Amino acid sequence: MNSSFTLGKIRGIEIGINYTWLIALGLISWSLAVGVFPEMFPGWDQATYWIVSIIATLLLFGSVLAHELTHSFVAQSLGMRVQSISLFIFGGVSNIVGEARRAKDELYIAIAGPLSSLALAVIFGLALLLFRSVNEQLAAILFYLAAINVMLAVFNLIPGFPLDGGRVFRAIVWGITHSFRRATRIATGLGKGIAYLFIFGGLYLAFSGNFLSGIWLAFIGWFLSEAAEASYRQMTVQESLRGVHVADLMTPRPVTVDMHMSLREVVDAYLLRQNVRTLPVVDAAGELVGLLTLNEIRAVPAERWPEVTVAEVMTPAEHLHTVTPRDDVSQALRTLSEEDVNQLPVVENGHLVGLLSRGNLIRFLQVREELGVGSKA
Repeated sequence: MNSSFTLGKIRGIEIGINYTWLIALGLISWSLAVGVFPEMFPGWDQATYWIVSIIATLLLFGSVLAHELTHSFVAQSLGMRVQSISLFIFGGVSNIVGEARRAKDELYIAIAGPLSSLALAVIFGLALLLFRSVNEQLAAILFYLAAINVMLAVFNLIPGFPLDGGRVFRAIVWGITHSFRRATRIATGLGKGIAYLFIFGGLYLAFSGNFLSGIWLAFIGWFLSEAAEASYRQMTVQESLRGVHVADLMTPRPVTVDMHMSLREVVDAYLLRQNVRTLPVVDAAGELVGLLTLNEIRAVPAERWPEVTVAEVMTPAEHLHTVTPRDDVSQALRTLSEEDVNQLPVVENGHLVGLLSRGNLIRFLQVREELGVGSKA
């Protein structure tokens, strides 16, 4: 999930907040300020209820962040790269690059989050015992955090993929069947079934008078269903591309330009006449020196095109992600997705030999689907 703004980095992991987090912040703070805390701790003034509720909600998301960081740190210890963590309306998500290579690695990563939530519940519970007589507002916050972390652990252990419990379930099935694809298919099937229970249960609550809780539960169910389907679809695509090499799908000998050409020359001779949107930039020896795209040209006012050269606006080669002809296409697809780029230059011994684009992959997958060719479970 993309972040709307970034808070910073922890151990190289970008911490971001999605705009939907603000909705959750408002809704949770409101429910605590007008419902939970007034019922449990009567007698405070309204401002105190709101201040305590906002602090408790922020610390709740701090607990969610700690939960996701635990997943991420375990993944890093197993040699996996973690790009980012994003907080959003339903909690948080860690963007771990790729999938675990072994069932036990999947198990360790998945179970780490709920265990961290249980550990936080114990810490907040002990703090409550120590400080409950010191300050009632502090006691209220500690009680809420202890209870909510228990709930986070229990909720995440529900065996509905892609919840942590669903990933634990997939790891167990993977270990038994020795088939990642089959384990994912079974786990996502169970996950969608649980998601539908959430949806129908939420609708029942909504029509029974508990409208807000019902709608919230139904939305969680819808989110889980979509996430499970997306995870299975991604796995299916990765499996379809496994064993296919970049050389099989790339566009060989793509149209290239010289770094000293003006943008006007590029537009007139290539973009308009040859209908290309991406142009690798090479030197006289055929070595890749950069990449020029339509977006970079459009960023320059048209009246300056005759005087601005390709070298001034291109993305230099050292900033590009490249692949070799022998690389597996499934890995190239991950790079396209994770780096949010549309094409990868194919380089061998420093020389450009091709260009692999999202379009190449889409056409390949479409032909496979039309022919009814797919990987077996």
